[in-house]
Amino acid sequence: MQYGELTWPELRAQAQAGKVVVFPTGSLEQHGHHLPLLTDSLIGGEIARRAEAELGDAAIFLPMLWVGASHHHLPFAAVSLSAPLYTEVLKEMLSCIIAAGFRRIFMLNAHGGNEVPAMMAIQQLQLQRYKEHPDLFIAFSSWFGGIARQQIAQIESLEQKFVTHACELETSAILRIRPTLVHMDLARGAHYTYPSEFWTPDAAGPSRVAVGVSFDQITQTGALGHPELATADKGEQILATATREVVRFVREFATWQPVQPN
Repeated sequence: MQYGELTWPELRAQAQAGKVVVFPTGSLEQHGHHLPLLTDSLIGGEIARRAEAELGDAAIFLPMLWVGASHHHLPFAAVSLSAPLYTEVLKEMLSCIIAAGFRRIFMLNAHGGNEVPAMMAIQQLQLQRYKEHPDLFIAFSSWFGGIARQQIAQIESLEQKFVTHACELETSAILRIRPTLVHMDLARGAHYTYPSEFWTPDAAGPSRVAVGVSFDQITQTGALGHPELATADKGEQILATATREVVRFVREFATWQPVQPN
């Protein structure tokens, strides 16, 4: 069910019924020499489309917000909002959804750079503007992060177990969604062993510290990992796994009730 395809009385009725709103967020930024700038939004949009098909009228889906916080990609190419502005944009959009009566909103994210400013938006809304609304829940997760990270890592055919950038996983997903947009002959990513037990610059595994770097400081092509290993079959497995976990969460999320302090 699409948020923008309902009339306002229909929308209010869905809010009164306690429906979950799914808010997909992506980006428009470089993804190496071989993938389109809209990669994150294409992948996140496909997962949202599949989840909507499974959930039917159990949830309401907003259109993909294709612009994100991508200033770290500007040395190559991006259409980006600064992190503070992105936080404010999300706060205004979420406030509109709340004003319509919805109390369970799930931000389904597809771009790593959105994570910190999005969490800032949620914290400021939940802890300040809507503190007196204990029935309000705003949840956030990236498809490649918390909600499906472990499950995707269990896909046996993947050489890489985590999403980096324009890597085996993202390239496989676009091969499945829009193969004509992929230039496999140009698929090259930076990958190396960095002499630190705390930081993994190519995101091949979890880092123990966060470091702010621009992408041109860690890759010449704009890509990381091993995109040359990508296949459409791997992409289907990734998309199906992520969709399954999103659907499972939305069904559970619909049942959440205000937390009662002990």
